[in-house]
Amino acid sequence: MSKTIFVNLPVADLDASKAFYEALGFVNEPRFSDDTGACMVWSDAIFVMILTHDKWRQFTDRPIPDAGSSEVMLAIGADSREAVDAMARTAAAQGGTADINPAQDHGFMYSRAFADRDGHVWEPFWMDPAVAAGEAPAAEAAP
Repeated sequence: MSKTIFVNLPVADLDASKAFYEALGFVNEPRFSDDTGACMVWSDAIFVMILTHDKWRQFTDRPIPDAGSSEVMLAIGADSREAVDAMARTAAAQGGTADINPAQDHGFMYSRAFADRDGHVWEPFWMDPAVAAGEAPAAEAAP
């Protein structure tokens, strides 16, 4: 998988947020969108996942900040599950905090979250290349 970034944002009104991003020039990717979240594509490497508050809470117990606050979980693509684990170990060794959220293993996708030294949340992930390329549905992909 090429080096990509997925910016995940909790939103109060999914439909309104989807319309907002479309107005800015983002394109919805229906393969990764449903009634709990939408994948909004900016480029071949930059994606914004807008998630309902309930969906957001499946990934973290951390509170959703007020609208006037700044908070994101920056997801970045890795070449393998091992690369995800190595990034989390390195973050901890360099003064960050590893595993601030439970690891997520959905078979076709694996991720871990860490905070950098300033508390900014990063989530390296690996996704099955066949699912990422649209050659296989996520439900049928094997770990």
